[in-house]
Amino acid sequence: MKIAVVGSYGAGLTMRVPKAPAAGETVSGGLFDSGPGGKGSNQAIGAARLGAEVSLLTAIGDDEFGRSARELWQREGVGAEHVVTAQAPTMVGFIMVEPSGENRIAIAPGALDELDASAVDAFRAEIASADVLVVSMEIPEEAVVAALRAGRETGTRTLLNPAPARPLPEECWPLIDVLTPNQTEAPVLLGLGDGHGLGDEQLADALRERTGGTVVITRGGAGALVARSSGISTVPPHPARKVVDTTGAGDSFTAAFAVALAEGQPVEQAAEFAAVAGSHTVTIAGVVPALPTRAQLNALIGNAS
Repeated sequence: MKIAVVGSYGAGLTMRVPKAPAAGETVSGGLFDSGPGGKGSNQAIGAARLGAEVSLLTAIGDDEFGRSARELWQREGVGAEHVVTAQAPTMVGFIMVEPSGENRIAIAPGALDELDASAVDAFRAEIASADVLVVSMEIPEEAVVAALRAGRETGTRTLLNPAPARPLPEECWPLIDVLTPNQTEAPVLLGLGDGHGLGDEQLADALRERTGGTVVITRGGAGALVARSSGISTVPPHPARKVVDTTGAGDSFTAAFAVALAEGQPVEQAAEFAAVAGSHTVTIAGVVPALPTRAQLNALIGNAS
């Protein structure tokens, strides 16, 4: 089973704070940590830990963060031969985590701004040989569209994790086989403002009509909704023992979901497997340390049955 990932890499600079500061406020007493991040890299590592053969396309700088990234991918067994070394510095994300596990993130894209359609074209053979192509949106729109189009043209199943969410260009919609927004991202994709008044099922239906494919809306502790042409089904949550850090939950879900689809699991079953992965991830601080192995997920699934 093979997964191709087109997305971001960045260094995550994390501050655990007693509470998030208000505008103009300084909060002391925090704990600092740094480590690898970026949705594309996280998803690639997550899929590799679950047994997939993974190829990654992203862009990094010629700096210490970039060199650390290549060492990480080598350790994790992620194919990084096509990763672009850009003129700009590696992306950096600043993350504040509150005691509840809720997080706030600000990003300086840096090298990712140089990831373009030509880089995707050089990655086309990897997309063509994959069972599933995973694309996320911390990269330029040009690269998102080019990757989805390459997936469609080569017959590879396309999965768009629309984070961070922004309205999609019209040309994107028919290129998406599976769309995986969370509750906050779903209305943004549809161009809806606050007070839109639509429930999750209505949002899922509206998105499915746009893509003609499958939509999975993740709902945190409430599980997920799966919208297909045959109707909407509910995926129950897999409760976490204790919520420590929600930062990597979405990436863990996406990685596990893509692996399960690549294995041929039905969408609902794949979403259940992914929910277990997300539940595991929120119990551990940081992102990469929290991405589960197959043995860890199998143990959780066994304990729940």
